[in-house]
Amino acid sequence: MTDYTRILGDAVKRARGKMGLTQSEIAERIDVEQRTILNIENYKGNPKLEVLFPLIRALKIDPREIFNPEFQRDSPSLRQLRLIIEDCSEEEAAALIPVFNSMLAALRENKNTYAIK
Repeated sequence: MTDYTRILGDAVKRARGKMGLTQSEIAERIDVEQRTILNIENYKGNPKLEVLFPLIRALKIDPREIFNPEFQRDSPSLRQLRLIIEDCSEEEAAALIPVFNSMLAALRENKNTYAIK
């Protein structure tokens, strides 16, 4: 059985550290007691949605990291790219599609060119 409290605690610790925030700072941002963050990071917290939702958003955690732990096998670059894309407006995303397609085609063509030699 999956230990979701450990997955959540590790994700919160990792994201908070990456953002350079203290437990107190993140608690203040989402309007909870510091003890709540401490409990979550020590695998003792079972937060309600009213705490979990703002916590995940404030720390910019990809929810799949918590709810689909198998996504942790993805590379950090792919996770970061997903978060950037998900933060785009519909217009920005539409404008980026042809750019991404062109970039991928160029990268793949270069890779194939070097692989042939």
